[in-house]
Amino acid sequence: MSSARRIALPTYTVTIAPDALSGVGDLVRAVASAHRYAIVTDSNVGPAYASRVRTALGDAHTVVFTIPAGEAHKTRDTWAALTDEMLGAGLGRDTTVLALGGGVVGDLAGFVAATFMRGVPYVQLPTSLLAMIDASVGGKTGVDTAAGKNLVGAFHQPAAVIADTSVLATLPGEHLRAGLAEAIKHGVIADAAYFDSVVGLAKTISRPDVGGDAMLELVARSVEIKADVVSRDEREAGARKTLNFGHTIGHAVERCTNYEVLHGNAVAIGMVYECDIAEQLGVAERGTAAAVREAVRAAGLPDARPSGVSASAVIAAARGDKKSRAGRAEYALPKRVGAMAGEESGWSVAVDESLVRQVLEAGEVRR
Repeated sequence: MSSARRIALPTYTVTIAPDALSGVGDLVRAVASAHRYAIVTDSNVGPAYASRVRTALGDAHTVVFTIPAGEAHKTRDTWAALTDEMLGAGLGRDTTVLALGGGVVGDLAGFVAATFMRGVPYVQLPTSLLAMIDASVGGKTGVDTAAGKNLVGAFHQPAAVIADTSVLATLPGEHLRAGLAEAIKHGVIADAAYFDSVVGLAKTISRPDVGGDAMLELVARSVEIKADVVSRDEREAGARKTLNFGHTIGHAVERCTNYEVLHGNAVAIGMVYECDIAEQLGVAERGTAAAVREAVRAAGLPDARPSGVSASAVIAAARGDKKSRAGRAEYALPKRVGAMAGEESGWSVAVDESLVRQVLEAGEVRR
């Protein structure tokens, strides 16, 4: 792994490299050696990569648990089924969980690890761009409920994150584009130059050299940005709230469509509307919303709510988001590309629902 990048957080290291899975056995044993290893994966990723990881760790010591792919299966029922299967397989406290998949698998497997035997180590092995640059880093784990996304969960930091950028070669183009939404977000909240570089790469996303330097540097810079924020505020008491930019409306859109919209696509929609809100409030510089909308479009991502999702439905869903306080949704809003507003109010801004409705209704609707 000569071109590997390693980014250190306070308690673990993120390793990013083409073909990183070839060294996964040694990497995992170095930080979370165990008597048994539980690989949690899904029906899309498992057939492609689970046997490779199992062999690297030793077939006799490793059990693979496969869930159906998709956000609709990130539930308490799936969590219960996985823990029951692990108990049935005789796994104990000397187990390490490996989350092999995208953000859904990472969140769910992390929550299993946080609660199994009151907590066992786990390692993130992200296989989607979105998971590599965002979901696998930071220790947030959880499941969705009928009331909203990620409302049941725990902070449980991984023992390591190992991101193999070469696996992105098998990722559908739609999912690559969805991952770029989080990269755009990182540029908006912290680094205008990175924002520009993401937009440049977005224009070639249908034919990226996923194992090349450009993709590796994109993943690494996003991880650096998120790692810096998380290192300063692990449990989201302040600055970590900036990472929620685009997510208040984004999560509401996901819920309103029964998670048929990809997470990255929903975040893209949320970023566009939330930038409009920020400009209307006067907290964002004029032109910020236009710049973010252009970036979203350059990545081939949606920039408006689906036609079947009303403004009223989005507002109601946002009230149930875990970022709400006293029944009122709070937003992480930009000051400009590269900087966030709201430091004086704890990095979140309460927004009157009448303004949210005005912005949602004034924008275009995606047919």
